[in-house]
Order: sequence, then C-alpha cells, then structure tokens
Amino acid sequence: MTDPWVALEPGADPAERVRALRRAHETFTRAGTVPRPVRAVVADSWRRSARAGVGPDGTADVELSGTDLGAYRAEHPLAAVMPLFRELLGSFAADGEHLLAVCDAQGRLLWVEGHPATRRRADGMNFVPGARWAESAVGTNAPGTAVALDRPVQVFAAEHFSRRVQPWTCAAAPVHDPRTGRVLGAVDITGGNGLAHPHSLGFVQAVARAAESQLSLLRPPGQPAADTLELSVLGRDEARLRVRGQTLRLSRRHSEIVVLLARHPEGLTGDELLCALYEDESVTPVTLRAELARLRRVLGPGLLASRPYRLTAVVESDVTVVERRLETGAVADAALAYVGPLLPASQAPAVVRLRRLLADGLRTALLARHDPDLLAGWAHATWGEDDLEVWRALATLRPTPTVHAHLRQLETELRAPGEWGGVG
Repeated sequence: MTDPWVALEPGADPAERVRALRRAHETFTRAGTVPRPVRAVVADSWRRSARAGVGPDGTADVELSGTDLGAYRAEHPLAAVMPLFRELLGSFAADGEHLLAVCDAQGRLLWVEGHPATRRRADGMNFVPGARWAESAVGTNAPGTAVALDRPVQVFAAEHFSRRVQPWTCAAAPVHDPRTGRVLGAVDITGGNGLAHPHSLGFVQAVARAAESQLSLLRPPGQPAADTLELSVLGRDEARLRVRGQTLRLSRRHSEIVVLLARHPEGLTGDELLCALYEDESVTPVTLRAELARLRRVLGPGLLASRPYRLTAVVESDVTVVERRLETGAVADAALAYVGPLLPASQAPAVVRLRRLLADGLRTALLARHDPDLLAGWAHATWGEDDLEVWRALATLRPTPTVHAHLRQLETELRAPGEWGGVG
C-alpha cells in the first residue's frame, strides 16, 4: 500500500478485507496480538485503546447537552468555519447518505449533520453532538484518532475498536489554530464502506486546510481583540504578556502585579497591593510605587492607571480560560489548558491563594469525573506526582503494576493517608 493512512489499496476487495479485519479484531481482543492485514496505524491505535481500558463493546458517553452544549459550541473557534464545512461537505454528506461531523480537541462531537436516516442510525451508537469520541474513550475511530495523532486518518469497518462502530467507515482531518498551531478539533465524514477511498481522505484534508485558511482571515470567537492584553502565567515563573502586537516577558514582581490587577479590574489601592504582594510588613509604599513606575514604563503609555492602580485594557489570561471551562463542565478542556501552576515560584500571599484555588478547583473536577486519562495526566505531571488522593483514584480506575508501585511508594514516603502533594 502506497499510503498507510488510506484504508484500502487499489483493487482490494472490501468484503474480504472486512472479514479479515473482523478475524484480526477477535484475535486482538482475545490474545492481545495484531495479525495481518491490520495497518500499523490501526494496530497502534488498538493497543492505545486497550491500554486506556476501552472495551470492544463500549459506547460513547454524552458529556454535553442542551444549553451547556449550545454555549460551548458558540464559544468554540470552529463555530466560525461551520458555514464553510456545510458548504464544502454538507451536500456531499446529504447526497451520499453520509454524515458531516466536527469534534473539539478532546474528541467531543460538536456538530453532527447529514442524511436524516443516517443520523438516526448513528444515534444508536451515540454518534451525536456532545458525545465524547476520543480514542481513549471509545477506541479507534477517525475523529478521535485524528486528534490523538494530529494527522488525517481513514478508518474502515472493523478497523474500529468498538464492535458497535464496525459497520461504519469514516475519514477525518485535524484543524489547527493558524496563529498558534494548536489542534482545535477535527472535521469528519462518516458513512458506509464506499468512503474507504483515497479521495474521501484527500477531500476531508482539503476541507480542513480551507478552514485553517479562513480562520487566519477571521478573528475566531474567544480570540482577544486588538486592545486586549493576553496574559500567560500558568507553568511559568515570569509572565508573558502580549501588548499591542509585542510579547513582553515580565519580571517576577511585575508578573505578580499584573496577575492581581487583572483579577481586580476595578483597581486596587496601594495598601491593598502591599498586603497582596508582600509578607514582610516592613516593605514601604515607596518600594511599591517604584515597582509600579517601572511596570508603567514596560507596558507603555496609557495601560497602567493609578488611584486606584488598575489596568486600562481588558486582560484575557490562561487562568480565566481554565476557569471558564470548569464553569461550563468542560473538564477535559480545562485540564488541557492547565499547563502548570500559576507563577509557581511566587510567594506573594494573594498569588499563592489564587494558585491554590485554581489547582484545587481543577483537581476536584478531575476526581469527580472518574476519567483515568485525565487523572493520569494530573498524576504524571510534576505538580501531581505526590498527590496521594489522585494516585489512589487512578489505581482504582487503572490498576496497573506501575500505578500500584508508585502508590505504595507514596504511601510509604508520606505516611499521611489524608494528605495530597498538591500545588504550593
């Protein structure tokens, strides 16, 4: 086969390939080995699915519905290119009795549109808006595997890990933020075995590239306006601030000040800032005024006002992104946006409180979700490696020898079952 990402090579008999794949799938689920003719990309995906604890008879869970789904879709960047998807893929899906589907970066379906009869059939396997079709949730499938691998992929019939999905064939391609390169989600075409053709994969890939081109010309929902300050403070000791087209790296003290002023758009008095920034009560107002004067020069004219001290532009920060996603129940997306503790080296009292508040909120949501992938992401990060409660929860959901060994080591070292390592 010339292209390993295409399901069927020219001249292959689809019916015979389906029978061979079903035998291979049964062998894998029974013995854990992957015989021919399973493609390497599918074999690797089956193994990842099994490691994630996905069962071959499972189905997708619906995580968002009703007003929550509507609000999440409205704020998602791919909402801006849905008219393009409908124009390029909509008639193809409807005429061919296929489905057009769009998912987010976590494999959660946002839109599923197309032929009415096909949609009714798809409802039976929860291929519906709001359902999570991540590879780690339902196994090998085109939209979930496309975002997992960050590349276009075609999945044919019994290549799907879930038996319930094996009557279907799909092709999907990831869509990226043209400004950052981050995966926003994927566009997918799902239907019968007739889609197992190189043209369907090339078509959906071309649609994804067209969407990225349009996104580069538009300001997607949620992208800051020109007069908005973009603040990045998670996982870094010194903030990065995007100001009027320039990226500034702030000192540690200036980073703390900007975080606190962003938190209080109404402003803070000099005394309030002193209490928020310094544990040492001997620090004088003169010291603070000097810091603010230096910060004003760094930011440029007109951005830092006084009496009270406040920022004159709207601030969009990575902290508020995590908080908004938690508020809407998008826990997986919140975990994805949380790249580390807020200014981890800061000892400013107000910053320490905010850091703990954010970490505790996300951690609580992860524990409540009971998702082994999300818990593993926290547990294996530097800020979660000593989190005893998370490791215990992970051991319950994913009782592998590695997890149990780490848990025993933690319990021996900490000797305090009620404590967790957390974020300081």
